[in-house]
Amino acid sequence: MDLVDKAKNFVGEKLAEMEKPEASIADVDIKGVGFDGFSFLAKVDVKNPYSVPIPICEIKYELKSAGRVIASGTIPDPGSIKGKDTTALDVAVKVPHSVVVNLARDIGGDWDIDYQLDIGLIIDLPVVGNFTIPLSQSGEIKLPTFSDFWKKPEAEAEAA
Repeated sequence: MDLVDKAKNFVGEKLAEMEKPEASIADVDIKGVGFDGFSFLAKVDVKNPYSVPIPICEIKYELKSAGRVIASGTIPDPGSIKGKDTTALDVAVKVPHSVVVNLARDIGGDWDIDYQLDIGLIIDLPVVGNFTIPLSQSGEIKLPTFSDFWKKPEAEAEAA
């Protein structure tokens, strides 16, 4: 029995020392405003230390503001992480208008939303199995004003 325990400890130590993929949230911003709500877009960079692509099982996300969850969901099978490279992933989060209206106190005079975004990137590592990379970011997102809808984009204004 002692030999089995030693083998388990050896394998456990080697797995702990093994290099694992790393991820970071590069940016969170408003993607768009529609009749059904606001769309936020989080850009996630995932670095793969292995020479082979790694499949992503799913991405789970939860967006909080004013201490409560305003959006959550799962993105099933979003693709793979390129081998020996950094892969950029887009995590789209949809927030209904009714939730934004309920956040009116937080939005207040500065017209922004204080947020915390939690993302769980679940990948399938060979030998190890499913592995979750937890990510979290807090900050403020400036909401567009009515005048923003009538402004010309900077590129169009410069061309005119």
